[in-house]
Amino acid sequence: MDNAINIEFSAGGVATLTLDRPDRHNAFDEAMIDELQNALDDMRDDERLRVLVLRANGKNFCAGADLHWMQRSGQYSEEENLQDARALARLMKTLNEFPAPTIALVQGAVYGGGVGLVACCDMALAADSARFCLSEVRLGLLPAVISPYVIAAIGARQARRYFLSAEIFDAAEALSMGLLHEVAPPQHMNNRLSQWIFDLHKAAPQALQEAKQLIRQVSTAQPTDDIIDVTVQAIAVRRSSAEARE
Repeated sequence: MDNAINIEFSAGGVATLTLDRPDRHNAFDEAMIDELQNALDDMRDDERLRVLVLRANGKNFCAGADLHWMQRSGQYSEEENLQDARALARLMKTLNEFPAPTIALVQGAVYGGGVGLVACCDMALAADSARFCLSEVRLGLLPAVISPYVIAAIGARQARRYFLSAEIFDAAEALSMGLLHEVAPPQHMNNRLSQWIFDLHKAAPQALQEAKQLIRQVSTAQPTDDIIDVTVQAIAVRRSSAEARE
């Protein structure tokens, strides 16, 4: 069976993880989820890795759940469906908490779980022709597993519209609501990606990892004394680190 993903390492510790089911619009099934999970698990402790780029082959980035997989899941027991959902939830959490900076580079259709992948990455760049949709309710489903990450990216107010309407929105709208950081013509995307990677290479690797952890700790919390203590300790420890002294 052909692999659903490809992994390529290049100079400067950049890993490119490419979704490679273009004939299925890079839609998820259980095999693809398993491959992605194994790849992220293998790479997360690789000290050479400085940046992870997530992209896709073909016309579309990711059309969400593969309908053949969804049809099969309709015949699963409740426990089998729970196992499937837990596998996807684990994948999203692993990507969201990946130690190195992550960049999503997207084009074409970005639907359902594809939106979840984008929301889980630290930085997101899209072609100006990309289109997005949280289409689950039209299939009688819910964007449940991806919801914590998508809502963190676009806010509850936007989620109340797009989770319910399942309407398609363009890259400009995705940018305005915070799902994307930048939109570019397709021919300029690789240049913008190179600039982002160049900027990330100017930062200290461990500081980047700790910055990501800090964001997760304080982004949903009120500035209580405990949270303030977290921030105070974080900077105090970082000031005395070997990286900072260097």
